[in-house]
Amino acid sequence: MSDYKAPLRDMAFVLEHLCDIDDLLELSRFDGIDRDAVMGVLEEFGRFMSEVAAPINALGDEVGAIHHPDGRVVMPEEFQALYQQYLAAGWGAVPFDPAYGGGGFPWVVNMAMHEMMNSANMAFAMGPLLTQGAIDALVHHGSETLKEIYLAKMVSGEWSGTMNLTEPDAGSDVGALRSKAEPVGDGSWRVSGTKIYISFGEHDLTENIVHLVLARTPDSPPGTKGISLFLVPKVMVNDDGSLGEPNDVTCVSIEHKMGIKASPTCVLSFGENDGAIGWLVGEEHQGMRAMFTMMNNARLAVGNEGLGLSEVSQQAAVSYAQERLQGRAPGAEKGTKSPIVDHADVRRMLMTNKARIEAMRALVYYEAAVLDRSNYGPEPEREASHELAELLTPIAKAWCTDMVNEVTGTTIQVHGGMGFVEETGVAQYYRDAKITSIYEGTNGIQAMDLVGRKLPMRAGGVMTDFIASMRGTATEAAAVEGLASTSEALAASLDTLETATNWLLENGLTDINNALAAATSFQRLFGVVTAGALLCRSALAAHGLLAGGAADDGFLAAKIVTARFFAEQLLPEADLMLAQVTAGPDDLYAIASDALWMG
Repeated sequence: MSDYKAPLRDMAFVLEHLCDIDDLLELSRFDGIDRDAVMGVLEEFGRFMSEVAAPINALGDEVGAIHHPDGRVVMPEEFQALYQQYLAAGWGAVPFDPAYGGGGFPWVVNMAMHEMMNSANMAFAMGPLLTQGAIDALVHHGSETLKEIYLAKMVSGEWSGTMNLTEPDAGSDVGALRSKAEPVGDGSWRVSGTKIYISFGEHDLTENIVHLVLARTPDSPPGTKGISLFLVPKVMVNDDGSLGEPNDVTCVSIEHKMGIKASPTCVLSFGENDGAIGWLVGEEHQGMRAMFTMMNNARLAVGNEGLGLSEVSQQAAVSYAQERLQGRAPGAEKGTKSPIVDHADVRRMLMTNKARIEAMRALVYYEAAVLDRSNYGPEPEREASHELAELLTPIAKAWCTDMVNEVTGTTIQVHGGMGFVEETGVAQYYRDAKITSIYEGTNGIQAMDLVGRKLPMRAGGVMTDFIASMRGTATEAAAVEGLASTSEALAASLDTLETATNWLLENGLTDINNALAAATSFQRLFGVVTAGALLCRSALAAHGLLAGGAADDGFLAAKIVTARFFAEQLLPEADLMLAQVTAGPDDLYAIASDALWMG
């Protein structure tokens, strides 16, 4: 298995030319931070991930987390050492408010760091990912008292955080949850109930774990409107900030999974004895609003998991294809064996992976930069950025996690039989990747959110504006030598996307099944067209640099070729997706459910 190397050059290109990092850093929120500081952070973090985190990724898969009968979860010793180095360097604090000990860097920089962490060791990365989401929820919804007690310790990484939604009988139907919270009378609550699939719900990397738990208060209305959010620490915090007695929180078991085995996925029981003590986050019955802050943070982060795993698997595939000798490629000297990278079908697989990965990086970083502008940009820009972030969140999550399943599967195919055995390591990427399309609302749920909530924003106006901006990219490319076919394919796919959008706006409102049956295909269509537009922007930037006299070792020329390849060979998927969008739901229900299998 090849070593992981952080793709710093491509990261820098995307940050500069698609995210306009220099303009972003001009915002007052980022005073004192410049591009050199950003790249310094990324270079050092990339080294840390390559040298310390990546070498123990396979070990985590082999050893996993261990659950003891007393409820403790013990991580591999190597993971404990890794976390202590991560903690000592202050890496988790980089994107947060300096008022709580943070570094004050933009969120897009954090996404670049998390890409590297996911590439190096996704199981380990799950812990910091959830902690950062919990921090975000507390920053936006926590009381000043809770912020004062918990945020500095969570920002530093001394304490970790979790998200507790799912219950055994509720699943994705959060409104059906049964966990309860009873007022104590002193401002605290006693929380009781069982939560499942809680990543890093118990572990020994930090001395405290801050659980954010959804529960119902007495006489609350049914459904999601009756849900409140509570902060429930694993260990109680004394008045002086020191740790006190354990809270009534027990890890009943951990799941035995197909992937990310060193990320403990826990069943947690709250209040088996006297009730777990917790405090309300936000207003009573407004728990879903507060939790969605964390979930939307996590949805982009999970899309980034797809990017990170795709990148490292492609590195392994390219390395193997360059070294593996098999057969004789056309034009090769007789009697010799060629590296398989010289065979056309292997090139097709690697080029398809390359195009998808660069599009994923563009999408994730672009979305993160939009979020930064929605939070810290000038007032007139914030609302438009917020709307665009809302629209793109399900795309970034779902398209990237759909793609990672294809990219890591293709990586195994490049390796042939060697990919199917564990020794090469690429099978782990494939196994680890599958959860990403399930996490934080399955991709089908993302699609329903897209067509049900995001597409109708401003009566379709947000979508119309975004399509118009992508048309601007196609028009600009049409006037540039060498980008004609890229522009034509993008323009045609935008026509397709617009047709699908109009069909949904016209037919989805009259029959909800029209929207629901079309949702996943529309989401895939939207994703591939957005990816094509972002790669076209990359090609424009590369062309501009070359025209301006920039020296090139092939990197910039490859940007132009990659955008053309995506436009000519992958964007045509949009036509298939349109046929699926407009097919309607009739055939889905034309046969009885027991006829779906008639063996």
